[in-house]
Formats: sequence, C-alpha cells, structure tokens
Amino acid sequence: MSGPRQPRHFGLIPAAGIGARLGAGIPKQYMPLAGKPMLAHVLDTFAATAVIAHTFVVVSADDGYIGDLVAAAPHWQGRITILFHGGADRHASVLNGLNAIRTQVSDDDWMLVHDAARPGLTSGLIEHLIAALRDDAVGGLLALPVVDTLKRSDQDGRVAQTVERTALWAAQTPQMFRYGLLLQALTQATALTDEAGAIEMLGLQPCLVEGSPRNFKVTLPHDVALAEMFLRS
Repeated sequence: MSGPRQPRHFGLIPAAGIGARLGAGIPKQYMPLAGKPMLAHVLDTFAATAVIAHTFVVVSADDGYIGDLVAAAPHWQGRITILFHGGADRHASVLNGLNAIRTQVSDDDWMLVHDAARPGLTSGLIEHLIAALRDDAVGGLLALPVVDTLKRSDQDGRVAQTVERTALWAAQTPQMFRYGLLLQALTQATALTDEAGAIEMLGLQPCLVEGSPRNFKVTLPHDVALAEMFLRS
C-alpha cells in the first residue's frame, strides 16, 4: 500500500527581460559570464539538483537566443522545458508560465521562482530552502539580513533620514510557494517586484530563509566581475 502523494518541486525561471541597465547589447540573461551565458549557469544548477522534478523557462515569443543555448546543453534534455510565453514584466512572465503548465502540476506542488540574473545559485542553496520550507504552511524565500547602515535621500540627493536596519532583509530568489497559492496571488495582484509581495497581499507572511552573498542579482556593469569571481571559485 503506497503512502500519500508527496508534493514535487519545480523550477520556474522568468527570462524574457532585456536587461537595459546592464547595457550589454544583448538580453542580460544571454551575456557571457565565466565561460557561458548567464542563463546557462542557472539552468545547469536546476538541472543538476535532484530534488527539482523539472524546470520551466519563460522567454519572449520572439527570443532568438534560447534555441542555441538549448542545443549546446544536451544534458538538459528531459530536465528543462522552454515556454514562449514571456510578458511585459516579471509578474506577467511568471503568471503566464504558471498558466501554461496548469495541466502538468498539482496545486500542492512547490514552485521555485528564480531570477535568470542570479547565476551564483547553487544546488546546496536550493536544497537548504526546500528543507527549511518543507512543512511550512505559506512558503518563503532566500534572503539576507541587511548589515549596512541605510539612508533615505531627499529629492536633492541628500540624507533625509537614517533608516533603522534591525529586522530588515534583502530579498533573493528562489521564492518558493505552492502552485495553487502562487497562481491565486499573482492573478489578483498588481504592481509587484517579487512573488513574495503577491503572497503578502493575500494577508500571509512568507518565511525568510538565510541565503548567500554569492546569490546576488547581476544588474549593473560592475556586478559582472564580482559574479565571475564567485562562479570561477
């Protein structure tokens, strides 16, 4: 007699952006970094993490780079699926991706949404997040406690206020929530920068799980050298 069905864990990578702030000339996720495109580092990590049942990548309908990326990575076969359902922003891309896989997942399966521009993620961090949230009723996200003194500026670029940093965290990804709950939250929400914000709008409190400095988001040109340092080490 078999036991109750265990929820599965799926990766969902929104990768339809253009990365304008980096000024790389190509979409940021395809920029070469430590020997291969940034997105390839992320997908290699998810594909190599045994606890992840499958990973879905959401790209724009006219993406001209993803085909070559997949062709160069035969080890992703059976582990990675490309969804050409990218939206105008992250919120739309994640929501479109969730709707596109409706028949392939169950409401109680876990979705791990991760930024394509965080190539420093490791299998260990994914496993750490899953272990921390395994029995959590809401879900949560990797994050780092804020250690720097924070200043709020006025319109002239001068200090208007020193912000108390106690209990402040910098959000990272993956952000991990049950499929049904995340779909409901993103369907109802507006003006979001991350999935946890949508969950908060439902009146719920995501759990903060300590991440790693290496899992930072590559956003500006000077981030590239730091990311390569982590990846090469």
